[in-house]
Formats: sequence, structure tokens, C-alpha cells
Amino acid sequence: MKVLVKWREGQKEVSFDKLVTVEDIVASLQPELPYEIITCLINREYHRLNYVIQEDTEVFLSDIRDKGTYKIYQSSLLMVYIKAVHDVLGEDVGVLVNNALNRGIYTTIKHSGITKALVTKIENRMRELVEMDIPFVKSELSREEMLEELKKVGNKSSHQTLKHLPNLKHIHLYSLGNELELFFTPLTTKTSHIKQFELRKYKNGILVRFAQPDCPGEIPPYENEEMLYKAFAEETRWGKITGIQYSWDVNKMILRNQYVDLILLTEALHEKKIAEIATQIFKAKKRIILIAGPSSSGKTTFAKRLCMQLRVNGLRPLYMGTDDYFVERTETPIGPDGKPNFEDLDAVDINLFTKQMNDLLDGKKVDLPSFDFIQGTKIFGNRITSIDHSQPIVIEGIHALNPDLTKGIDDNQKYHIYISPLTQLNIDEHNRISTTDARMLRRIVRDYQFRGYSAAKTIETWPSVRRGEEKNIFPYYEYADTFFNSQCLYELACLKRIARPLLEDITPDDEAYSDAQRMLEFLDYFAELEDFSAIPNNSIMREFIGGSILV
Repeated sequence: MKVLVKWREGQKEVSFDKLVTVEDIVASLQPELPYEIITCLINREYHRLNYVIQEDTEVFLSDIRDKGTYKIYQSSLLMVYIKAVHDVLGEDVGVLVNNALNRGIYTTIKHSGITKALVTKIENRMRELVEMDIPFVKSELSREEMLEELKKVGNKSSHQTLKHLPNLKHIHLYSLGNELELFFTPLTTKTSHIKQFELRKYKNGILVRFAQPDCPGEIPPYENEEMLYKAFAEETRWGKITGIQYSWDVNKMILRNQYVDLILLTEALHEKKIAEIATQIFKAKKRIILIAGPSSSGKTTFAKRLCMQLRVNGLRPLYMGTDDYFVERTETPIGPDGKPNFEDLDAVDINLFTKQMNDLLDGKKVDLPSFDFIQGTKIFGNRITSIDHSQPIVIEGIHALNPDLTKGIDDNQKYHIYISPLTQLNIDEHNRISTTDARMLRRIVRDYQFRGYSAAKTIETWPSVRRGEEKNIFPYYEYADTFFNSQCLYELACLKRIARPLLEDITPDDEAYSDAQRMLEFLDYFAELEDFSAIPNNSIMREFIGGSILV
């Protein structure tokens, strides 16, 4: 039996005269593998390392640099963490997995008096569990048996998740010793694969920090993302007010035809926040309003709705984007792949941008450019304008928070806004919804609706989009004066209607197949919103599903 084994750095053909598991192959190749192998792909489908190979095949060994495997690693680590908490504090102590923060996951436990000593004790227990090399055992029970077993062990969170999703096709129920948990991703085979992690006391909870795809061999430096913590805390407060914490809360409202209230409530929360930001700008007398955020955040819709709220405050804002200030195509920097690099700040004509912004602030007439993306040049003569001393300029673009873009403009004139859809809604207590996955679904739908891209193309280009964000957007969000969370409580149910058939069209011979299958399993946890008529035409969601009067 011949097996062609591939990994990122190389490949090797190996032969066996008996049945073997992928784990056996990993053990034989260990000196050649740079990082811990967590899972594998066979015919572009994820399999656990205990998969038995019975015929000639091709196997790709995957570490956490692969985004699907990265999520499997997270879930496996959280299973170890939850068990360690219960081993130290007792099985009745609740654990809530909240959100990504500070290059890790922020969690809270229902226990008074979290101290550094307690956190160290939990971490030490986790390391003992890893050292013990305990298997993650996948349940082969029927659905009814799973519900009964979860009820028996007192796992209310997983029981509720399974109970409210009667049509769930892919159920990943695992035991680790006496711990029984439901996850929406598979787990790795055993605890010894979970090597890179640390715990840290943070605010009223515990940070579970671990290796990241961009530094798979070590835990990244600690970053205190205070603004994101406050943003998530605000969303938690709104969740308590609305009574919506988990996906099944949304599903119930949709299945009971109460989705109109859900939509209007979300939009009311957005409008309230935008109005508050506009009032802050008005009171502070700021004139350069800079808006930035990662891909598919809804920046354009937000910027135009902010302009309307500024008008309510008696201001007459000028709206513009930084895309019109690209350098001439012949001057565009070339990226490592040999193609024009439009993502970096070097692709922007900073000198022209700075001069024109200062001229506008001084009341001078300015000939604003429009960039012709077909010809690769700026067009002048069509947007000659001036503003008075009270008018603000609302500027939206990926580099808007980078201080190098506006270093020639008086800091006292600037107001910075960071926008992103931070998903505080969880599937249940132990399964959070990844903001990155939610944004990718937005982009899949938008690219199909307005750019003619297939879901496969969007998935394949997503890693380069993420690299651009890591370099040009995320390092600067702390410069923001305020944060706007563009998440819509109903959005995954809404996006599912358009995204699901697009993902189902991706075939096994396509490189995007494994990610498409992972996203389809994820979407199984949400009811589908079939009626979009209640979604206002100025909603951020309209920027993606169509029907917007602003974009």
C-alpha cells in the first residue's frame, strides 16, 4: 500500500504492508515536520489522526497554520481547559467561552474570587492532562442517547444546543475522561497534541492564550486589547437587555415568525450607537472623521449613516474615500508575488491627500480626484469643491487609522472610528462564533452578488485578505476614539439563505472544498431567514445581500 504524504514544506511517498493510521505515519515522519500535526485532509476532507488507511491514497498533514485545523486546535484546547476547571473547582462550576481577545480566548467561570494562584492551579492541571496523553473519544451514540447522556452528566449547555437543533447533521460530541462536551468542529485525537498555551488572569475572567497561525511554534507576545474588551462588554450588556445570547435564541424567534422584532431591534441598536457617535463628534468639534475596519465590516454603509446623523446635529459633512488617492498605476508598489500591491500605504498618494485635506480645512477650493481603476490613473476636474469652517470631512478607508496617512494634519482636528462585526452571540456556553468566519460569509455573499465571484474564489483569496488586515488594519485599531460593532443579531440566518447553495456548489476537486464543508457544518447551527422584506434598505446587511439605498 502506497501513501503520498504531503505537508507545507514537502512531500514523501511511503509504503506499508499492513493497515496503518495517519498517526503512525506522523510518528515516522516526525523529524521532518516543523510543527505539531493536529489533523489531516484526505480528498480535501478533514479526518482525525486515528483514521485508518486501507488503500493507496494521498494525505495532507495539517498544523495550525491551516485555518480549519487552527479551529480544531482551539476546540481541543478548550475541552482540556473546561475539564481542568471542573477538576480543580468541581463539576458544577460553569464555564463561559466568550470571545477572541489579546491573542487568545476570554473566558469567565462562575466562581467568586478568581486569583492568580487559582489560574496557575488550573493551568497546572491542564498540563497534567496533556502529559497524561488522554484520548478525545468521539461519541457514537444516537441523538436521543446523546441527549440522555448530556442530561445525566448535567451539561445543560450542550443539551440545550442539541435539543434546539433537531435537524443538525454533523454532531461532534466528545468525552475526555468524565467530561462530555458538544463542539461544532471535530477535536484532535489526544491531549498530547495540545502543547502551546498559557492562562492569564484578566479583568473578571481568564484568558486562554495559545499559538497562532502566524507564529505556530510559540505563544505570541501579550497585547492588551482594552478597546475590544469594552466593545464585547457592551455587546454582553445588550445581549442581556434583548434576551439573546445563543444561536438557539435567534432560531426560536425565526421559527416562531418573530424575526421582524429581531431585525428592528438590531437596527434600532445600530441607529442609537451611530447617533451617539455623531453627537460626540459634534460636541468635540472634530472636522476630520477617519473610519477604518477589516474587510466586510460595512464601512461604507456606516459612514453614510453617520453623515446623516451629523446632519441631524446641524452639520453638513463631506463624504469621501481614500481609494481615490491611489498613486498612478505605474507607481504602484509590487508585492512579493510580483503583482501590484494595492493594500499597503505605499499605494496611496499621501502628499496629495494631506495637501487637499489641509486646503479643505482652510476653506480653499480643491479639485478632488476620482480614481479610474480601468485606466489606473486619477481623474481631475469633476469634483471641485470647498467647505466652510464648520463642515466635517468623513473619510473611509483601510488606512484611515494609520497615523502615517494623516501625519501632516493637525491631530486636534481628527476623530478616529474603528468598525468591525464582533460576534458576541455564541452557539452555546462553550462554542463561540468566530468573527473571522462571520466576515468571510459576508464577503462570500457580497462577492457573488456584486462582483460575480464564486464562493470558491472568495475562500481562496481570503488568506491574502487576512494578511493585508494583519499588516494594515489591526495594528492601528487602538488609535480609535470609539468603536462601532456592525454585527447584526440576525445576520447568519440571513446570510445562510444566499451562502449555503454557493458553498454546496463547491466540489471535492476544488481547493476550497474543505473550508466550504466546514462553513456548511457551521451554518447548520442557524435557522434560515427566508424573508428579507423587513430588513431596512439602509441596513448594513443590505451592503451584502443587496437592496441598499446607500451603497
